[in-house]
Amino acid sequence: MTAPTPDPLDTVFSALADPTRRAILTMLLEDDMAVTDVAEPFAVSLAAISKHLAVLADAGLITQEKRGRVKWCKLEPDALRTASVWMQGFGQFDPVDLDAFERFLEAELDTQDVT
Repeated sequence: MTAPTPDPLDTVFSALADPTRRAILTMLLEDDMAVTDVAEPFAVSLAAISKHLAVLADAGLITQEKRGRVKWCKLEPDALRTASVWMQGFGQFDPVDLDAFERFLEAELDTQDVT
């Protein structure tokens, strides 16, 4: 029996749930970056950053390609379109503020834990 294929929207939100991955996406807004340059500002191993990049790539939020000996990362901005459309359907997330959305979800989960 095979596991069900995850919903692409679930995969995107799961990738966005981590602050390190959101920071990486913000960095990639400026330009394509080598993996080592992406890793530089973080106090974690290159292997940990590579795992974060793999999650972002699996969600379609970035692409990675080898140029010579260097692996480069590129933001795929259209990958957020489905998530953005979904959030705008609620009306309270225009323009999309992912940090506010995360706080909203945390508050909702805290409320559910109390009841």
